[in-house]
Parts: sequence; C-alpha cells; structure tokens
Amino acid sequence: MATIMILSGSPRKEGNTAQLAKAFAEGTRTRHQTEILSAADYNVHPCIGCNSCFAREQHQCFQQDDMQLIYEKLKQADVLAIASPVYFYGISAQLKAIIDRLHTPMRNEFPIKKLALLLAGAASLPELFDSILVQYQLILNYFRLEDAGTILVRGVKDIGDIKGHKSLQEAYDLGASIECEV
Repeated sequence: MATIMILSGSPRKEGNTAQLAKAFAEGTRTRHQTEILSAADYNVHPCIGCNSCFAREQHQCFQQDDMQLIYEKLKQADVLAIASPVYFYGISAQLKAIIDRLHTPMRNEFPIKKLALLLAGAASLPELFDSILVQYQLILNYFRLEDAGTILVRGVKDIGDIKGHKSLQEAYDLGASIECEV
C-alpha cells in the first residue's frame, strides 16, 4: 500500500478542481492510503529566493508558516498528484506558492516516485494547458519522476460544471490504476 498525497490548489472547496481531486482520491483509496491537502487550508507565504534553507539546520525555511506541515506530509508520500484550476494559463497562486517553496534541499527527503496532474479550466482552447504541461514535464525530468498520468478538463467554469462530466470517471480510473512499490 502506497501513500498518495493530492495537493489541490483550488480556493473553492466544492469547485470543479476539488471534485476532480476527490474522484482521483476515491480511485486511489481502492488500494492505497490517500490524503487531499487543500492549499486553501494552509497559510503558505511565497518563496523569496533567499536560499537560506540551503544553509539552515535541516534545511528549514526561515518563514514560519504552514509549509512545515506540508513538508512533513510530503516526507511520507510515495505518489504526488497536483490538482489545480487554470488561471490565465497557469496553476493557482495558492498552489504555486507551495510548489515554489519546494525549492529546498529538503525535497531530497521526499520518497515520491510518481507524479500525476489534474487540471480544470474554464476555456475550451486547445492550447489551454500547454504552459503547465511544459512545466510538468520539466519537473518529471529534473526529479526523475514517473508520470502517473494527466486528466485535463476544458469548459468547466462555474462550481458544479464538472458534475456528470466524463473526466470524473477518468480521474477515478487513473487513481485506481496507480501502482507503486514501497
């Protein structure tokens, strides 16, 4: 049984991204221990790029906020899924703050082997997810992570638009298909 963490970047608790993350989690829970971390529940300040974490004891950030809680959870994760609404062709600011704070040597303590990506966007443009997918691929390459899969949902703007959408079943199926040796 693997430990799967889902970082959900939506500030809307019952929004389309949250529903997508829940469907994925339901699929993973058939065989794995899973937790959804909602960025909206954590007070995380943005990284200021000072790099003091490289020299500090245990690579701790000087900023004392809820990121310390997230670090501890990621130290237990075998698989990480990132779920985000798409705002102006990027991930949410709440999620971006968390990801930027992973610029620390502490990330080498995370046992994460696989990464999945779940995105929901209001627009229907074919290139809606392109910039995020480039970043995702770069992260996979840099950290030598296995791509666990992506679910990309276009045309879901208002809360509830995703209800009944085939992507919820796809997210569940992706979650259920996660294999990870621990």
